[in-house]
Amino acid sequence: MKKSAQNTSNQIGLSVSNRTVLGKQVRKLRKEGTLPGNVYGNDFKSVAVSMKYADFAHVYKIVHETGVVYLQLDKNEIPVMVKHIQRHPLDSSVLHVDFRKVDLTKKVVAEVPVKVVGVSEAVAQKGGVLLYQSAHLSVEALPQDVPNAIEVDISVMKELGQDIKVSDLPKNEKYSVTTDANKVIVSVTAHKEESVIAETTATAAPEVITAKVDVEGATEVAEGKEGKKEKGAPAAAPGAEKEKKEQVKK
Repeated sequence: MKKSAQNTSNQIGLSVSNRTVLGKQVRKLRKEGTLPGNVYGNDFKSVAVSMKYADFAHVYKIVHETGVVYLQLDKNEIPVMVKHIQRHPLDSSVLHVDFRKVDLTKKVVAEVPVKVVGVSEAVAQKGGVLLYQSAHLSVEALPQDVPNAIEVDISVMKELGQDIKVSDLPKNEKYSVTTDANKVIVSVTAHKEESVIAETTATAAPEVITAKVDVEGATEVAEGKEGKKEKGAPAAAPGAEKEKKEQVKK
């Protein structure tokens, strides 16, 4: 198997071989440092392939899902893009990769990640919080013109409550963003901690006042009962009244 390399024309190449090992038997390939994959596309018969894991990892760091890779299969060179990666649920290592064959003369639609650049005055000086509303944007372009990322300059955001929508992005001659123009990419909002503290303080104050009123009210009731006992004559015990009558008779 040839080692993958980047040729003089800045094309990213990756050597792959036809794969005859299928199903659960591919586990043996992985243990040997070989990565299974498939190549498919319009007017192209699907092919099972394999490649060195290290070679793919190196290439993927450069192209991700937005760049063109030239697969070197037998004596053919096939332009493809990474369509899907299956990862291990625990260590996120790559288990399988699907390549989509592309026609360099026809436009494709790809999901491109958003990259925020610049410094927002609303965030740096006014305590705002930057919210990421869209991590990826849909782009239409020729395969070789799909950007690695779409830069969003947040230095224009100077006030709280501002946002940047798809319609605010500068136009590009090589690609067009097909995501809804009204879609918000990033926004700046006020820090929520202040409002939470204010609400807590507002609810705490009435509780203290209510407790005080209850205590005073209980005291007033107690004092009122004692006052009634003082104003009225105390009730004589039954035995004392009988003894008083006997003394009068004597």
